[in-house]
Amino acid sequence: MPNITVKIGIIREGKVPPDSRSPLTPEQCAEAQVELPVRIVVEPSSVRCFKDEEFVKHGIHLQEDLSDCDILLGVKEVPIDKLISGKTYLFFSHTIKKQAYNIPLLQAVLAKDIRLIDYEALTNERGERLIAFGFYAGIVGAHNGLWTWGKRTGQFSLPRLYESHDYASVLEVYEKLQLPPLRIVLTGSGRVSSGAAKNLRDMGIEQVSPKEFLEDQFDKAVFTQIQAADYVVHREGKAFDKSHFYTHGAEYVSTFNRFWPLTDIFINGIYYDKKAPMFFTQEDMQRPDFRPKVVADITCDLMPASSVPSTIRATTIVDPVFGFDPFAGIEMPPYSPNVVDMMTIDNLPSELPRDASAFFGRQLLEKILPELLKGRESAAICRGMIAEKGALTEEFAYLDNYVRGKA
Repeated sequence: MPNITVKIGIIREGKVPPDSRSPLTPEQCAEAQVELPVRIVVEPSSVRCFKDEEFVKHGIHLQEDLSDCDILLGVKEVPIDKLISGKTYLFFSHTIKKQAYNIPLLQAVLAKDIRLIDYEALTNERGERLIAFGFYAGIVGAHNGLWTWGKRTGQFSLPRLYESHDYASVLEVYEKLQLPPLRIVLTGSGRVSSGAAKNLRDMGIEQVSPKEFLEDQFDKAVFTQIQAADYVVHREGKAFDKSHFYTHGAEYVSTFNRFWPLTDIFINGIYYDKKAPMFFTQEDMQRPDFRPKVVADITCDLMPASSVPSTIRATTIVDPVFGFDPFAGIEMPPYSPNVVDMMTIDNLPSELPRDASAFFGRQLLEKILPELLKGRESAAICRGMIAEKGALTEEFAYLDNYVRGKA
């Protein structure tokens, strides 16, 4: 680790709509300056969840011009006109899946000789992500699924999380919550699903096994958490093999039809691989035994590359739900009898920005910053580096046609 002090700037989020999260909290900035050879400054912001005064209180200087910083930390994509040439940036660039809307961003990164490190691409040697907001996406997504049911039926009322100071204040609401005997299916076992399961348990909803969910009756709210082995089978009747499924998903078919006649709310926490089967089709949604009336699609993979056929667009924090008419295949006003209500917010952690920032910042402080200070001696940083010195790195050479507009 170098002896010299590296100057790090926390940028003001500029994407529209604005994001109020921060890569580090004021306390974590102060901690980093004690534990690591870094000096941190913060670009003032009126939308950040932590007020400028909170950083100042912890001894962190505010600085409008960050051009003298070595490293710049953000959360969402940086507006092209705000990029500073020759700097090292860390943010979620949303380019590694060849997202068409961000071709100009990556082109600008290359033209400005920017060293771009994408949080999403920072992994260990097993390919597992080192840093993510997914846990809080799960917490907020599950809450919003229940909030949507309350709006649809009037059976109970929940606050919106973005209107709450933090998650601790919402737990007080959960203590008084009286829920009807709802039946909820949650998919996945990763960070997103773990966050969603925590939220459901915090609400007092009992978790049951998939077998119990399918076979037993309940007079209280319950949820089950299912993985691939619970909702797919091999076309030829071969025994389920997880690794085989991930590489040969097209050989499997969905058996989710066992669950949908018993499910009120479906919460999806599994990112879609196009080789795998969808949970259900639009035609399945037209069946009289298709019971779910609320879908909280936390992953928000959009059709046609989606495991949920009704996820036709992303919603927003301000306007979180749309109705989907499975017979017409179109969007309709929510909460009416003949639609399935779709909660598909694609920036869920922004509803709990202080909690999510603290969670993310802890990972950044402990796992990423020490590696970042090693530069190219860090294998993790090299794996996450998309561009350097005006060129794509070897790891991301597959983006060449994309960045040239030929993909």
